[in-house]
Amino acid sequence: MTHKVLAGITIIEQGTFITGPAAGMLLADLGADVIKVEQPGAGDPFRAFQGGLYSPHFQTYNRNKRSLTLDAKNADDAKVFDELIAGADVYIQNFRPGAAERLGAGESRLRSLNPRLVYCAISGFGQTGPAAGRPAYDTVAQAASGFLNLLVNPANPRVVGPAIADALTGFYAAYGILGALVERGRTGVGRKVEVSMLEAMCHFNLDAFTHYFAEGEVMGPYSRPSVSQSYTLRCRDDKWVALHMSSPEKFWQGLARAIERPALFQDPRFADRNARIAHQEELIVLLSDLFRARDRADWCERLQAEDVPHAPMYDTSEALEDPQAKHMEIEIEGHHPEIGRWRTVRSPVSFDGVRDRQVTPPPTLGEHDAEIRAALAARRQPA
Repeated sequence: MTHKVLAGITIIEQGTFITGPAAGMLLADLGADVIKVEQPGAGDPFRAFQGGLYSPHFQTYNRNKRSLTLDAKNADDAKVFDELIAGADVYIQNFRPGAAERLGAGESRLRSLNPRLVYCAISGFGQTGPAAGRPAYDTVAQAASGFLNLLVNPANPRVVGPAIADALTGFYAAYGILGALVERGRTGVGRKVEVSMLEAMCHFNLDAFTHYFAEGEVMGPYSRPSVSQSYTLRCRDDKWVALHMSSPEKFWQGLARAIERPALFQDPRFADRNARIAHQEELIVLLSDLFRARDRADWCERLQAEDVPHAPMYDTSEALEDPQAKHMEIEIEGHHPEIGRWRTVRSPVSFDGVRDRQVTPPPTLGEHDAEIRAALAARRQPA
């Protein structure tokens, strides 16, 4: 059995949608006992899907947790919540500012129950300030931080990609919580950890801000791909391959041999890094025409033989079938007594060379009500 580095840490998560649950899941993956406190009847709003309460969205961010249903307006349930807090190490919420206090879950009250508690509050725009009360979802935070501007294609301006801001805010929250837990090991006292989606995405967008601060350059969606010399190219079989050529000349010479154009990079337009950046559009057209002449598998074989930095541009159904992904055992599965076989992607972090392949599927709503209440009742009994 894999040793879990956060074994013995108890976390109470009152998270909904993504940011709070993502933070809880990251810590659960490391072995913390994460008790997800949910409203009776409906639970986390992310559960709802096709008449049920086990959506793919919910499954993404709630594995390795236990579910407990509590109604904050019920006096007995409020006592159960306080008992949980008294014995917990961490509390996570991603309510709008002020909501936790109205629900009796504000930091000062919970700390009075447990001075060792690490209290994590996740928000959209921060706990104070002119935008603190505004609703914030993933796209809102991406836009406000300047990050969305780097993703939207000006020729086809529409939002693309997954919920980056939500997931990353969860990562930053977990990062802050771990720091607070390390400090508490020295001081015995908990901290209040605060992170907003705005702050998280501004930090994640640090490269763009650094270019602006240092050079006055406002980066756009093609700035980094131009400098890094990155390409996506359609092959004859309508599959795609990606190249990230960077600057080492050996990669460019390898590409020239793979495409059977050994003199291509003697052309003044493509002869050195600055020329290739200046003429990238022309190089894209040239490479696009060449790559349509062969199937993707043929191109990957040629590129690999010349040590050119590349990968097939897989879709979700393909990526985990790659021999390297299979070797790394990235796909794992667990078994749920009601759901049956359940597949996911393992934590990317290994300790002492051991990959963590253990996983508990996300809980059904209130799945652990009896178990958790019984443990609290046993704790109340005199020794």
